Amino acid sequence: MNPERARNRTSDTAWWENLPDDFRPSAVDTGLDARHWLQVQGVSALEWFARVPLAGAVAMAMATSLAEPGKTAREFAALRFYEPLARAGDASRVFAAPPKDIRIDEHPLASIESDGAPVKRRRLRFTSPFAPLNPAAAPGFARMRRGAVSHAEHWCHGDGARPTLIVVHGFGADMPWLNAHALALQTLYHAGHDILFFTFPHHGPRAESCLPFNGYGVFGNGMLHFNEVTLLAIHDLRVFIDHLRASGVERIGVAGISLGGYTAALLASVDDRIDYCIPVVPAVSPIDAFLDWQPTGLLLSSLMRSQGVSTTEMRGLVAVHNPLSYVSPMAGERVMIIGGAGDRVTEPHHVELLHRHWPGSTMHWFAGNHLLHFGRREYLSRMRAHAGRWSGL
Repeated sequence: MNPERARNRTSDTAWWENLPDDFRPSAVDTGLDARHWLQVQGVSALEWFARVPLAGAVAMAMATSLAEPGKTAREFAALRFYEPLARAGDASRVFAAPPKDIRIDEHPLASIESDGAPVKRRRLRFTSPFAPLNPAAAPGFARMRRGAVSHAEHWCHGDGARPTLIVVHGFGADMPWLNAHALALQTLYHAGHDILFFTFPHHGPRAESCLPFNGYGVFGNGMLHFNEVTLLAIHDLRVFIDHLRASGVERIGVAGISLGGYTAALLASVDDRIDYCIPVVPAVSPIDAFLDWQPTGLLLSSLMRSQGVSTTEMRGLVAVHNPLSYVSPMAGERVMIIGGAGDRVTEPHHVELLHRHWPGSTMHWFAGNHLLHFGRREYLSRMRAHAGRWSGL
């Protein structure tokens, strides 16, 4: 860890002002494009079509949230609250430490078998005391019921404190078994790690009733709520870190996929108790991604034009929860970033942006896209080595 880096910003201009106007279509040489050209181009073309349902779901949620007359103008006015905070880059002003007396309920779950050995599990939950940073977001949070209760599934050996990996899922993909399979976490568990699967707000047991799909509430309450719900996620993750530390856990890592990779990178940028970080196909600049997707891009562009907001300004309005806005206390050598050379959801130039932000970090590319991870065995092996190195196992 290097806390001194966290106190010294390296530029007088904000990261979103340094991005070129043509950032979205910019190309990145991953080193795989020449050697696996046909495979990379094939999965890339496939994902142009595969991402349409995701973009459609996000667009539907955004449009519904702004349907009320005058709501768009009020939303953009409220979003201006965050830009000075993001520009200052002071994590302590945005991510206040949660109270220390939060009670976490523990409930045992049935063990599952993996490689002939049991995986012991328990459910953790607590009512989150989080209050929105922006008072304009308070009415929306007051309506939350299920979303106000934080959940995690804890794979715990139960024989004392062990190094623990916190895992944050992607959008709409909160099931622990799915994330365990994607990242081969049974192998890590049997190697001696405990695993904590965090549920992002508005997913699974945190999703409000009678909504169209899992994760809808992340974008279905507007960009103001999106800002605050990401802050809520970091708040609740820090409560779980407090819980792990209180139980004697000394080494804690964080990994995540897509939205979870974005959240993992953010957590490692604002909390100096994280020992290592592994973002997998992470989102990096949400606004540029939304503008590149369709029909999300058409909707967001129209909203921005109606309010006289440029792409650069729009990036700044949601940068308060972006890992690029903070100089992380984590040394780059502790960060391993994994990206798909043919990814068209979180594209290579987004992932490369995070890599450049963390000098000394490891960048691993695989010849696949957001969903099809060809070469997965190699990056899983490197993940295990990275986790083992910084966990002391």
